[in-house]
Amino acid sequence: MKTILYIHQAAELYGSDKTLLDLVQAIDKKPGFNVIVILPNDGPLKSLLIKNGIKVLTLPVIKISREVFKPHKLIALLFSIYPLCKRLKKALGETTIDIVHSNTLAVLLGAFYAKFNGIKHVWHVHEIIRKPDVVKNAYPLIVNYFSDKVVFNSKASMNFLTENNEGLKKISQVNLNAVSREKDFLDKNKRHQIRQELFYATEENIVLGLVGRISKWKGQDLLLKAFSELNQNYPSLKLVFVGSAPPNQEYLVEALNKQIKTLKLEYSCKIVPFQEEIWPVWDAIDVGVIPSKEPEPFGLVALEAMLSKKPLIVAEHGGLLEIVKDGETGYFFKPNDIISLKNTIEKLVTNEAALLSFGEAGYKRANKFFSIDKHIHSFVEIYENLEDKK
Repeated sequence: MKTILYIHQAAELYGSDKTLLDLVQAIDKKPGFNVIVILPNDGPLKSLLIKNGIKVLTLPVIKISREVFKPHKLIALLFSIYPLCKRLKKALGETTIDIVHSNTLAVLLGAFYAKFNGIKHVWHVHEIIRKPDVVKNAYPLIVNYFSDKVVFNSKASMNFLTENNEGLKKISQVNLNAVSREKDFLDKNKRHQIRQELFYATEENIVLGLVGRISKWKGQDLLLKAFSELNQNYPSLKLVFVGSAPPNQEYLVEALNKQIKTLKLEYSCKIVPFQEEIWPVWDAIDVGVIPSKEPEPFGLVALEAMLSKKPLIVAEHGGLLEIVKDGETGYFFKPNDIISLKNTIEKLVTNEAALLSFGEAGYKRANKFFSIDKHIHSFVEIYENLEDKK
């Protein structure tokens, strides 16, 4: 029996959280595997894991941020590592850990715990960190030193981190993210009901949806400006932002709401808070928009949209280039370009045939190339190969 210790940065249900949930639940059902998950706090991810019989421990995970690289913060971090590793060891009791799996670059506890205790360490990278330079330059060295295997969620994220580090390249591989949809599609009556209740929309409207965290780089403000110009000529268009801000950044939601009112779009645009049941929301949306200002390391929401048969409009950079097929499952637009975004939205919403065909093609592509079974099988092979090298 192999016991895998997963360590993650949050207990929410956004991109990397959902990826971990699917992975952990699948691995726990595999013969010969046992899993334990470390999370820093309570939340919907923890609740779902426990509901599915997964052992979860709540402990600080040495969550890293750009602020940590300031001298006084770095010193405090170094002094916290050993006590937290001891605390984790005590919490695990007599349980023998065979592999530590750190989910995202934001957590360091797994790297240090594995190194101190001679345990194989897998670092699962979901990020592209471009700034500040001190963080960008430090991470390839840190990841290479502390890892036995590094798994990237896309070619974009791997190429970025391994660009100037041949040693890191040798222990790295891509395992494209996947997502499972186990929910049936909404019937017409239920779809109509959700559109009315959540979006104030009828079937006469075309609803554009940006699903994900409200943050400075996800592009909510960019999309809102493009939409405000389109709304004048296409009053039947609706825009919905589905998601909440990170903890202690609620001011971002307030600022977005203020911008909606300033543009007098209160009846055409709405912010819907984070939804744990996301599939009914996707079914009620007509077009998925991902206008990220910085390159997405992967773009899990693109897969969610495709599995809901929704055409996509996405920024032409990062991991989205590996998911969306331009002119087949959606359209690309020039990143950070409001005019390009506006024109691309107009191009799609005025083409009834593309609205339908792109959604169908996306559904087939998601199932063919981003299989959850393939994703899980790849991790099983990684774990077994690491065990063989002991």
